[in-house]
Amino acid sequence: MYLGGVKVRKKVLMVIVVILLAALKVGSFVVLHRGEGLNRLLSFMTLSDKYVGEYYNEYIQWENRMIEENPDYDDLKILVDISEKTLYLLNGNELIKKYPIASGKPGSPSPLGSWKVVSKAKWGGGFGTRWVGLNVPWGRFGIHGTNKPNSIGYNASAGCIRMNNRDVEDLYKYVKHGTPVAIVNGLHGPFGYGLQTIKPGDFGSDVMEVQRRLRALGYYNTDYLDGKYGPMMEQAIYKFQQEHNIPKNPYIEWQTYEALGIILME
Repeated sequence: MYLGGVKVRKKVLMVIVVILLAALKVGSFVVLHRGEGLNRLLSFMTLSDKYVGEYYNEYIQWENRMIEENPDYDDLKILVDISEKTLYLLNGNELIKKYPIASGKPGSPSPLGSWKVVSKAKWGGGFGTRWVGLNVPWGRFGIHGTNKPNSIGYNASAGCIRMNNRDVEDLYKYVKHGTPVAIVNGLHGPFGYGLQTIKPGDFGSDVMEVQRRLRALGYYNTDYLDGKYGPMMEQAIYKFQQEHNIPKNPYIEWQTYEALGIILME
């Protein structure tokens, strides 16, 4: 709703109307110029708390709550840099906030790639006070608090992004379902710091990228990429190797990578 060319929230308009009616009741007259806020409006009035106080206090409480719970950002996104152990909260290209984090251990790395927020919850225990779940297909991963604050800054988790409780509580206020989350580490996107041998049973962002290449080449016929090296993917690898004169090998190594067109530049 617009008032004098200025967008006004419905509840703000309601409060202003109440104040103006109260002003008429006590014989006050107010001239409100464009850009003058509610506090400015009140400074022109000599009304008793009987007419204004309760409405003004109600509005202030409501407005503070709305600002806290719904920051006015229209292009919010999260960037997690594993190497820097830092989570960046961005609005477009503008940095809003940054927080220190802990990431996955070498044996349980954090999921590199582009994800979205799919759940929010107020948990406890080892997950700290807040949980922000991600749509990673090969496991349950998210951003959460911790009861081990000394782990922040290290490779210490089972793959999730771990934050101090006060930080994740702050982040929780901003993010919504669907907020994009990018997790990066190193120079090579889903392959992090380089190509690793992939074997049946492995899972992760590198497996998912190989699945994507196999599907694009017509060897992996599925609509859903899960990042897990299972029997279906193994058969696709064998077929690909056979048609590219590569010795049959369930392990995905340099020769298969190269044939798939996965070559990392230093």
